[in-house]
Amino acid sequence: MTLARLAAGAGHHVVLSNSRGPETLVEPVRELGPLASAATSEEAAAAGDIVVVTVPVSAFPHVPAAPLAGKTVIDTCNYGPERDGRIPELDGTSLTSSELLLRYVPDALLVKAFNNIFFKHLLSLARPAGASDRSCLPIAGDWAPAKAAVTEFVESIGYGVVDAGTLADSWRQATGTPVWGAPYGPYSNEKGRPAGEDAIRTALAAATR
Repeated sequence: MTLARLAAGAGHHVVLSNSRGPETLVEPVRELGPLASAATSEEAAAAGDIVVVTVPVSAFPHVPAAPLAGKTVIDTCNYGPERDGRIPELDGTSLTSSELLLRYVPDALLVKAFNNIFFKHLLSLARPAGASDRSCLPIAGDWAPAKAAVTEFVESIGYGVVDAGTLADSWRQATGTPVWGAPYGPYSNEKGRPAGEDAIRTALAAATR
């Protein structure tokens, strides 16, 4: 919802969906204003130029693959064994959660983004281009045009971008890594702390497996 609020505020049309149906999204759509609407998951996937997937990793098999073919898709998801159950490939180092999602949406142009920042910080730290305290977010992906599209979108809603590499490199921004949450301050500080390009690059470089 935070990302949708920022997107609508930046002038983007937003189509919301969830697993319970569009009729459960009346209030969020009203709150977001005239640029927002609700649809089924399949309809939302078909409607967007950029599609955002925010679901538990255990729900990856239910993400509609066909309407995402050839589309830029932002994967914001984080693996949590306590919620998703144990997934051996993710517990080891053979696969990232984005690479696992790609198995279910093989024709999507997947980019990992927004998964490393607390939603309250995402809202409060957005700044206009050129601001001295503008924060950055890491993105990872295998397709240059998709990364360029996501970069443009991220910048439009108030953030700079640090290229964190390929989907195979996206473990560097996964749960528990140095860039996950910490650069933007503790959760107890809802306003957060700006984290520029140098801070994000340093945190990514400090990640270990």
